[in-house]
Amino acid sequence: MSKALKQIAIYGKGGIGKSTTTSNISAALAAAGHKVIQVGCDPKSDSTNTLRGGHYIPTVLDTLRAKTKVVLEDVVFEGFAGVYCVEAGGPAPGVGCAGRGIITAVELLKQLNVFKNLDVDVVIFDVLGDVVCGGFAMPIREGIAEHVFTVSSADFMAIYAANNLFKGIQKYSKSGGGLLGGVIANSINATYQRDLVDDFVARTGTQVMQYVPRSLTVTQSELQGKTTIEAAPESEQAGIYRKLANRIYEHNNSKVPNPLEEHQLREWAARWSKDILRIETESVSLAGAGV
Repeated sequence: MSKALKQIAIYGKGGIGKSTTTSNISAALAAAGHKVIQVGCDPKSDSTNTLRGGHYIPTVLDTLRAKTKVVLEDVVFEGFAGVYCVEAGGPAPGVGCAGRGIITAVELLKQLNVFKNLDVDVVIFDVLGDVVCGGFAMPIREGIAEHVFTVSSADFMAIYAANNLFKGIQKYSKSGGGLLGGVIANSINATYQRDLVDDFVARTGTQVMQYVPRSLTVTQSELQGKTTIEAAPESEQAGIYRKLANRIYEHNNSKVPNPLEEHQLREWAARWSKDILRIETESVSLAGAGV
């Protein structure tokens, strides 16, 4: 008997490490015995690269432009540990809406009955979170993803993007949209970074799923075209990704977040700016004193 299908979406602003995190979650779940499909929803079409040795795969949009009839094998490719990989793709540069690829990909996956035919039990949508509109909002708006997670660092623009995502979830929750599972705190190495994310999470009524430090192990793995789970399975970083993957898989209680209003976010950021300056000044003073 096949397991109940779990559909999640992972959002995050460009460059935050969203696809790196998502691919390591997929790899960890697949290595643990789950049947996983990862759907890349970024027009760059590079979400699944590290699951396939650094190689790009044909996108849904490109395939539909080239063929009149598309079958499952044209758009679904197998990667590390059997993870099924799909890339939605985007329009030609300067033409059309970047979010259109997500809408088209989801429609095609439904038509081909991909999730049932492949008997997957986990679907992960990797979605660009700089804007939560159009096709990019589809996994939330239509409840395709039951549980939504966001990758954020302690940088203001990452927090800003996360807060905008919370606004989108709050809006669409009234019509059956996906709910927020929590925040994946990425590139967290300093105590103040963890405290800052904790404060934001507390103020918006959500939770941190995992603190993921910035690590050279990740860089080394990606230079090989691999996830950390594949390239360095015994590393501390791989252990962190496995713990995160398990928490996400076991998570069942997502909620509507309480996003900050624009002025609240600016005031919050200003207070943290002063705190960080104080922390830095104290650190310099202690270093100068030889402590």
